[in-house]
Amino acid sequence: MSTDPEGRKLIEPRTAVLAAMVFAAAMLRLFPHPLNFTPIGALALFGGASFRSKRLALAFPLVSLVAGDIFVGFHRLMPFVYASFLLSVAIGFWLRRRQSLLRIGAGVLAGAIQFFLVTNFGMWASSIGSYPKTGAGLLSCYAAGAPFFWNTLAGDAFYTALLFGGLALLERWSPSMREGRAAIHAEAHRMV
Repeated sequence: MSTDPEGRKLIEPRTAVLAAMVFAAAMLRLFPHPLNFTPIGALALFGGASFRSKRLALAFPLVSLVAGDIFVGFHRLMPFVYASFLLSVAIGFWLRRRQSLLRIGAGVLAGAIQFFLVTNFGMWASSIGSYPKTGAGLLSCYAAGAPFFWNTLAGDAFYTALLFGGLALLERWSPSMREGRAAIHAEAHRMV
């Protein structure tokens, strides 16, 4: 956080822009969309990779998710969805050190796979699904969820491209946006 000449704390321009991007993408969940073709995985990945503060990287996307769920609705699978969401933020933290098309693509794939594994396990483990609590029942649950995986992957890839691409354009045009990126890279290299 920076301060103005009078010593008041200000939100850095980069943080404000990132927050606006996250909230705008989260609002897209309220519009009709194909099943599982949402920006949620992309928001988590983008938040983890882009916010300078790890707290903000968790907070802004998580608040967006909760706010959307107030309108979309909560269900018994939500603890698994939120756990998966936090794993995607952690994948985003991995992207902080160096971002490339290949690494971002790997992050998208890893995020979609872990979402599929975590949420389908939750479906099997909870009383929501009618799957037997056996290995065969778990495999049946994963098989039934397989068609939804492709929409998750497509949605994550689409929204990740929009978010990371939009930020790359902003960084190209605005020096203050580039400074934030440099600080994230420096911090990520110090942690190694």
